[in-house]
Amino acid sequence: MSQLIVMKFGGTSMGSAERIKIAASITSEQAKKSRVAIVVSAMSKVTDLLLDTLRHAESGDKATIEKNVANLCERHKQTAADLLADPGPVQDGIDALAAEFERIAQGMLLLGDRPPRSVDEAIAIGERLTALIIAAYLAEQGTPAQAINAASVVVTDGVFGNATPIMEATRAKANSLMQPLLAQGDVPVMTGFNGATVDGKPTTLGRGGSDFSASILAAALDASELWIWTDVDGIMTADPRLVKDAKVLDEVTYAEAAELAYNGAKVLHPRTLAPLVEKKIPVWSKNSFNLAAPGTKIVPSLEEPPGARAVTSMANVALVSVEPASGAISGTRVMARAIDALDIVGAEVLTLSSSSYRQSFCFLIRKDELPVVLKSLQDAFALEIEHGYVNPFLVDENVGLLAVVGEGMRGVAGLAGRVFTAVSREGISIIAIAQGSSELTINLVVSRDGLEKAVKAIHAECQLGA
Repeated sequence: MSQLIVMKFGGTSMGSAERIKIAASITSEQAKKSRVAIVVSAMSKVTDLLLDTLRHAESGDKATIEKNVANLCERHKQTAADLLADPGPVQDGIDALAAEFERIAQGMLLLGDRPPRSVDEAIAIGERLTALIIAAYLAEQGTPAQAINAASVVVTDGVFGNATPIMEATRAKANSLMQPLLAQGDVPVMTGFNGATVDGKPTTLGRGGSDFSASILAAALDASELWIWTDVDGIMTADPRLVKDAKVLDEVTYAEAAELAYNGAKVLHPRTLAPLVEKKIPVWSKNSFNLAAPGTKIVPSLEEPPGARAVTSMANVALVSVEPASGAISGTRVMARAIDALDIVGAEVLTLSSSSYRQSFCFLIRKDELPVVLKSLQDAFALEIEHGYVNPFLVDENVGLLAVVGEGMRGVAGLAGRVFTAVSREGISIIAIAQGSSELTINLVVSRDGLEKAVKAIHAECQLGA
């Protein structure tokens, strides 16, 4: 059995004893055919609970710390009791991990602060708890398994909260720790979402980073395939909650999947595919709630018919406009400094559009990043705004992002016009437009109240439905 499959199970796939049983069954069945390593998320809503606890710790709310830690213990201990004939040792492990989390939270309470390094160490406890439980259940059911903290495998830079892997060092650690387990038929159960710096400081890969963890592991171990188990049937032509005739795509390319993820599709973490590109490792997006569904295969390239493949959207965004007050100010320099201000706070630019004459430009960011972005911009341009060289920044939060994606859109004359016409036919104004030189994606910013209608109109115009 030389083939290695890396499988990742998300929070809903780990959300209860019943879901963990199904994940374990999938793992055990595959372990009979090939070597298997799995990566697990925290149980659904647990990361939110941990983050909420740390916020209350910072504000001095000791009672909420105690209540939330008790809830954390109760949920995981009950899950272990529902799964295991002898839950005692695992419940002891749950107590130890909960105590570790509470120690960190109590430290924040004393400091009145949430140091990013401590936050990363604390919120990885959720994944460590699920890894402990499912590894014990697999072993009890006859599939040898071992829980592994990704901090001992995934080596990252020191950007707490949004770290980037150092692949050469990660490859060395993964092979040293996991290959012996795989060789003897064990299933390594690695925590998703977290890692550690070269000198051992705990880090995390950003919210949703368990997908990213799985692709890092797959690349480090030269896996044959990566399977990502979620609660949807695969990558779809649109959000089925908005478009009734949306269908599952059999195959998409790395580039298409990455663009869809970046622009709001929730099937994958946006950075998931980057580690896999060099080795061309295929990825399957599968539904652990519907095992009969074949899923979507993500591959390096495809022969595709002309046209779009999918449309996705994002609602919780804000459009920020920047305008020099005078032609004496270089618009290019203003843009460069604004983007640098965004980089300083780690904000992502979802789309950017500019005007050549007035040298004004606007960019779209996630709404939850708006406060830190505005502060960084105000700091960067304080003198220019004070002296009237740059106008005050304009912010529009009543907007949404649309992205039409497809490798087959390249060189197709009239496609962009059809998209714009479909939106305008619904009486929806287009606020900003952006299209990269690759012609892979057309981004539109529209009013928030017209977003859903615009998605439906484009989906119908491009004939993407079932």
